[in-house]
Amino acid sequence: MFVFAQISDVHLGQDRGDGGARARARAERVLACLAGLPGELDAVLLTGDIADHGTEGEYRLAAELFAAHGVLPLTCPGNHDVRGPYRSVLLGGDAVDASPVNQAHHLPGATLLMCDSSVPGKGHGYLDDTTLTWLDAELDAAPDGRPAFVCFHHPPVPLHGQYVDAIRQFGQERLAEVVGRHGNVAGLLCGHSHTPAVTTFAGLPLVAAPGVVSTLRMPWEGEDDGPLDYELPPLIAFHVHDDEGRLTTHFRAVP
Repeated sequence: MFVFAQISDVHLGQDRGDGGARARARAERVLACLAGLPGELDAVLLTGDIADHGTEGEYRLAAELFAAHGVLPLTCPGNHDVRGPYRSVLLGGDAVDASPVNQAHHLPGATLLMCDSSVPGKGHGYLDDTTLTWLDAELDAAPDGRPAFVCFHHPPVPLHGQYVDAIRQFGQERLAEVVGRHGNVAGLLCGHSHTPAVTTFAGLPLVAAPGVVSTLRMPWEGEDDGPLDYELPPLIAFHVHDDEGRLTTHFRAVP
């Protein structure tokens, strides 16, 4: 059994008249919750929008918070992230390298493939040819008998939630073709939606993690005060992949 957590859309540096204090406090609440769990997790994922403006300072703050709480998440970029500072500060890479930030993590219980769906300077997502070629090769190379999870920021299907569908991941048929060639893919995990959502993609589970910084109101909930609710508590997704190959997800609010 492989048990892991997923958080998303932290948006460190988001300033709602407080200099970013609110976003930081919510991130710290979530990290403290993860650090304080009595049981061990096999991994923690953070599926994009770590920073709100993609500055070096925001990524330095993220690294400081991760280290302070002893939570070192596996990450991928979102549309608010900027590849150069992200790569330099969080990964110790080359700040002038503008190529997609893709990372493979081969853990004892699962393979976690963190894909870069960001399009520099744009809100929508797209997995370019370089990323899809990399993903195909990594799925081929993944150890036999071990589930693989394909992770990115932008959902590749509409989630029917306000404005986010207009800036989802496009070119999704190319992704479906790649994952369809590999029987070891156990599910796809994303963020961007700022609301927990569960659906399917290419016949596989697709789970969108809730946002840490805010929650998206669905159309039937109304948006008189805007589409985002900043008062609801942040949420964590806990995923369990069992020995029968079933993926189960539990969502928990952080007080």
